[in-house]
Amino acid sequence: MSIISLFSGSFCRAQEIASSLVEHMGYQHITDDEVVRRASELSGVSYEKLSRPLSVKTSVFNSFTGERERSISHLRYVVAEQLLEDELVFDGFCSQLIPRSISHALRVCLIADMPSRVGRAAIEEGIRAKDASKLIRQQDEKRAAWVLAVANSTDPWDPNLYDVLIPTDKIELDAAVDLIAQNLAKDVVQPTPSSKQAAEDFFIAARVARKLAEHGHYVGVESVAGAVTLTINKHVLMLGRLEDELKAIAAPIEGVRVVKTQVGKDFYKPNIYRKMDFEKPSRVLLVDDEREFVQTLSERLEMRDVGSAVAYDGESALRMVEDDEPEVIILDLRMPGIDGIEVLRRVKQSHPQIEVIILTGHGSEEDRKTCMELGAFAYLQKPVDIEALSETLRQANEKARASAPGNDLSENEDR
Repeated sequence: MSIISLFSGSFCRAQEIASSLVEHMGYQHITDDEVVRRASELSGVSYEKLSRPLSVKTSVFNSFTGERERSISHLRYVVAEQLLEDELVFDGFCSQLIPRSISHALRVCLIADMPSRVGRAAIEEGIRAKDASKLIRQQDEKRAAWVLAVANSTDPWDPNLYDVLIPTDKIELDAAVDLIAQNLAKDVVQPTPSSKQAAEDFFIAARVARKLAEHGHYVGVESVAGAVTLTINKHVLMLGRLEDELKAIAAPIEGVRVVKTQVGKDFYKPNIYRKMDFEKPSRVLLVDDEREFVQTLSERLEMRDVGSAVAYDGESALRMVEDDEPEVIILDLRMPGIDGIEVLRRVKQSHPQIEVIILTGHGSEEDRKTCMELGAFAYLQKPVDIEALSETLRQANEKARASAPGNDLSENEDR
């Protein structure tokens, strides 16, 4: 039997239609929540971390952490594992992880006009139409970011991504379910030996990608009857060494017959491949209104493989704390608006696990005492020796990771 993939705009009756399909056809219902929970069980990564790519924008630290790619590799593995079975309804973001090569999956998109969605949201959420419209736009932005990340499409409602588009504001629930059932019965979406092999190959590729991600590598992975091709899409100075390392990781994996590597079309672009080093600080927020100083500091830290982002004032820093969850903050005291001491106070109240290093050129002994009482990890004066700062940063990062809730940075590679 075939598989149904449901992707929907918010407030387009997706839950009702999925539930009715499951009841009508007797299929198993696979939700995003179930995929994330299974991925967490298998990987040891927290549910909260694995679900972030589904619900929040990509962190400014992602180019150094690879967290989004690593999370997606775990989610893709679970989807691939499920696709070895039949009679499934995938409902939600994770339905977009099913590749086109699995032709016995019917891809359905549920849509509706904005006035209909706004009206439904206002009723279901008990909010004003203006607030409902804002909520829908925010949720659509999340869907667009997700589809861009996993399907490389800027339009989550692109008809080319789906087999069937159903306007749920113009068709009754039973009629929508019947339409899906009719399309599911067509010969073109029936399982064939080649489509079943495609599902097997997707599982092998997902298994390889997941293992590579655990070692800090993010490359394209394809499998054809167990012959695995790894595509390197960023320039690397020692290509041969990287190829040998990738092959050594992939070759022993069950189902892999042979491994070859190739460079992709983006290999020669000025974007250097870097293996993720999970031991190095990778979520460091630099807060200072001296733009030249803080940019130079960011560049010098990057030369030491330390991932950082920059905020030029206290208000921006606090927003980034909420949105991007740094592990360590290097914070100036004298800034316009919200000063460093107030930023420190608010951060330690709301996110006590974040370690804060004060780095200032205008502090006093009284400031030092106040900062340490508020929970600062260290109090340093400008100018500072970069090696001394790097060591302090390393120690602060170790403490932050040890105390972080759901700490899972050292994933068990044998899981």
